[in-house]
Amino acid sequence: MDDRRIAELAARVRASRPDDGRLVTIDGFSGAGKTELATRLGAELDAPVLTLEELYPGWDGLAAAVPLAVEWIAEPLAAGRPARWQVWDWERGARGAWRELAPAPLVVLEGCGAGARALRPFTAVAIWVDAPPAQRERRLRARADWTGYAPFRARWADQEASFQAREGTRERADIVVDNSD
Repeated sequence: MDDRRIAELAARVRASRPDDGRLVTIDGFSGAGKTELATRLGAELDAPVLTLEELYPGWDGLAAAVPLAVEWIAEPLAAGRPARWQVWDWERGARGAWRELAPAPLVVLEGCGAGARALRPFTAVAIWVDAPPAQRERRLRARADWTGYAPFRARWADQEASFQAREGTRERADIVVDNSD
């Protein structure tokens, strides 16, 4: 995604009303480019970036991360309090250290499930990132963590598809970004 498109997205986010919420959510299927977009948009907005990957309670925990994101991140930030969450330790398969983030005017929250209905009341702008399945798969296989992810790929993809069908996150997004190569 080029710098011009990032600047356009940032302008749309800045144009949102302050009472729309603090979160800029970035959702999409694995390999679509959510993390890269979140990093670049966060830098453009001077906003911290949080990832749902720190909340998923393991490989079967996509849906379970949403209420945690509401409780630990969205509600405290909306009330002007720090967000405080316990990171999932993927190596141990258990919760690990606690992290904290001071309230900020905007916070970018990225990951599969970030566009969930439960997070919408706290969201200024919801973004869905699209890319064709073959490109997403190619990107996943090129990642440094592919060998650890590969055994769980099908299981995770099933959760993503089920969650998106149930929540309609793509259809309800304020912005759909085509991130095809």
